[in-house]
Order: sequence, then C-alpha cells, then structure tokens
Amino acid sequence: MTTTLVLQTETAKEIEAVARLNVETAGVVLARVARAPNGDVRVLARQLRWVGDSAYIRREADGLTILPEGYVQTLADAETRGDMCLWLHTHPGLTGRPEPSDHDHLVDQKISDLFRIRSGSPYYGTLIVSPRHVGLAFTGYVQREEQAALSIERLWSVGDRWHLTRSYDSSLAALPEIFDRNIRAFGSAVQETLRDLRIAVVGCGGTGSAVAEQLVRLGVRNLLLVDPDRLSASNITRVYGSTAEHVGVEKVQALSEHLARIAPDMRCETLASMVTLEPIAQRLISSDVVFGCTDDNAGRLVLSRLATYFMVPVIDCGVLLSSDRDDQLTGIYGRVTTLTQGQACLVCRNRIDVRRAAAELLTPDERKRRIDEGYAPALEHVEPAVVAYTTLVAAAAVAELLERLTGYGSTPRPSEILLRCHEREISTNVALPRAGHYCHPSSGKLGSGLTAPFLEQVWPG
Repeated sequence: MTTTLVLQTETAKEIEAVARLNVETAGVVLARVARAPNGDVRVLARQLRWVGDSAYIRREADGLTILPEGYVQTLADAETRGDMCLWLHTHPGLTGRPEPSDHDHLVDQKISDLFRIRSGSPYYGTLIVSPRHVGLAFTGYVQREEQAALSIERLWSVGDRWHLTRSYDSSLAALPEIFDRNIRAFGSAVQETLRDLRIAVVGCGGTGSAVAEQLVRLGVRNLLLVDPDRLSASNITRVYGSTAEHVGVEKVQALSEHLARIAPDMRCETLASMVTLEPIAQRLISSDVVFGCTDDNAGRLVLSRLATYFMVPVIDCGVLLSSDRDDQLTGIYGRVTTLTQGQACLVCRNRIDVRRAAAELLTPDERKRRIDEGYAPALEHVEPAVVAYTTLVAAAAVAELLERLTGYGSTPRPSEILLRCHEREISTNVALPRAGHYCHPSSGKLGSGLTAPFLEQVWPG
C-alpha cells in the first residue's frame, strides 16, 4: 500500500520557491483523499493557501508561531468545498532536514482536532519541505481519525512537466547496469522515476502491447494491463509477444507472460475486462500515468474524465488507416493526445464520438433495437490495422512520457501530436478546455476524487 500526494506543477514550483526563503513559512493544502481498491491512497492537492504575514507572531529560520487567523478561514472554505486540510511548513536551508521536530509533534497534537472539526473532514495531515539544489525534500502523513497515520511516500507533480519525488526518509536500491544506456541519455533520476511509476495500459492490442513492451524495456516495473478480449488469428500480426499458439488466450495474459520474460522482477497486474465497468475503472485510481490504447469511444470517455477527477495524466493513442474500394491505402493517420491540467479533454477536442460511446454501452439486444429504429449507429465495422503504424504511434506515445519527465522538448509543450504517415508529416497543437466543461478549471472538478456516481457519469448495470 502506497500513499502519494499529487500536486499540480505550478503548486509544486510555488512550494519549492517558498522553501528557499531563509525563514520558516506555513500554509494549508486543500485536498481530497481517495483510496484505490488495492489499498493505495492518493491525496489530490486542489489548492494551496499560505499563511498571511500578519498572522505570524514569530517567524525565524528554526521555528514559527502563528495566530489562528492564519488558517481558520481556510478551514471554513475547506468545509464548503468538501476538502481536507494538510498543514504545510518549511525547514529552510539546502541541507535542511524535513523531519518533524518535537515542537512539530506538539503542534500536530494541538491543531489536528481543530482542523478536522472546522473543515468537516475526518482527515488531517502534515507536509514538511526543505529546498534542494534541484527540487525539494519532504516528509508527511495523512491520518483519518481513530486510524493509524499513513506516511506520504511519494510526491507526484503533474501538469506541463511531470516529476516524482520520494520522501526524505525512503531508500531505493541501486539501478541495474542494464540501464546504462538509458542513464547516459536522461540521467539516473529519471531512470529511478521510471522504475517507481505506476502505469496502466488500457487496451493491449497492436498499440497497447507495443507501448507496454517499450515501457518495460525502459525500466518501468509496475504495470496494470486492461483488455477484455482474447487473441484472434488476425491479432498475431500486430500484438507483441503473441504467436499462433496464443490464439484464444486473453490478451492481457499473453502480454504479461511475454513482459515477465523480459523483466522477471516486474509487478504486472492484469484485468481481462472492460474499463467501461465501474469496478475496473476504479482500479486505475492508483496509477500515476495511463496510456489509452483502446479503440472504443466509451472507454476513451472514461479515461478522459479520469484525467480530470484524479489528476492522472492520460496519454491517449489513435491509429486510423483508410482505404478505397480496391483495398489500397489512401491515408495513414496517428494521434497522441496528452490529457493533463489546463488542456482540453477528448470531448472538447472532438476526439470522441459521444453518440457512438453511448451505443457501445448498450446491451446487444438494446443496441440492435435502437439501430433498427435509427437511434444508434452500427458498431460492427472492422478497421484495417498494420504493425508498422501501431508501433510508430506507440513509440510516439512513450516518447511523450519521456519528454514530460526530462523536458528535452520545446516550450510551450503541445498536448497533441498528429502523424500523417502517407504524407510523411508530423504536426502538433494545443487545445484549451471549453468554458463550463468538466475539464475547465472553473468547473471545480479537478482533483474531485471519489464522487457519487464515480466520475459523475452513468455506468452500465
């Protein structure tokens, strides 16, 4: 069981800047706590409020004293918003130790009940940060009343750039020599991040299997594979790790066994089911990044909402081959869309056919009835697919993960890559959320976490 604090990149940068001050500084993080089915806990930071200067009685390099007015209004606002409050303060100095002092423990005992009562949340937590030459060091915990405290082991900042920081008191094993060439390319810190990331791949066909294999060869060691289908004879030409002997085998099983041969030390969970089922979708809560490699609109709709409600970056992939009546290729298109804070979701981008998504969620009998009555589109059309192009799009998607971790690309970063292979062209774009839509900052949905219903959408019974 792992507890991760998820921050927006801008918030993380703000904390880093304040941590560099030569006096202690305090604030309150308004957050939502979400527990995944596997027991992992995500603390979704929605807003950060610093204590105003007038509320400090004493503020020095080695301690501070604050009037209640420095945080009482924030607690009241948290109750209105349905948030919990995380007490944040800094321990200055590049060699500072972000560990709680005896005084810090006394402060926790004094204010924890007040924070819970005034915010209306059963949770209380703390975060202590110290600056470093690059980034910051931290310790922290969250605690539900009457339960044991959960140490915050990881800080995952997402947005334009993605950065994973392990807690100050954690330790990691040395990196294996097999990653020497990777480390020469992007450094040991990124290699350690790849090893520690929890990544889900939804859809394990031509694109998803290529994504999964590249991730494992890069050093990812925590994977969740989701796909309801079994391998058919026509899949063997595209699905990595499959052979003729795998026809009829679940895609996730064949792929996980293949990946285990590459990296016997990896943890790979498989779900032979659809992400459009609520219990399956909830299993994605513990993911740091999700690769969307499904070809159905309903599945993409789930992932699109997940990116906002749980602050989970989603890298969505699409491949489309068009041909004429003589079965001659006329167009080869690929798409990699990155869903993260401040960027348009797949609905706003018109990358989802909402009408088809609704039809995909119907039972077969109900779908046939609606098709006969003209109220639902037919879904039986099989699109052409070729391994060269599914692999190309998969590589572009994995490269997007690496760029977000390393920052080697140009800024501002695009949130979509379009490949027109038949014209040998690549283009990029940025799209902003539509006003009033759930992905728009004004909606207040970012980091909402667990809602009723889940993701505030209708689920099939």
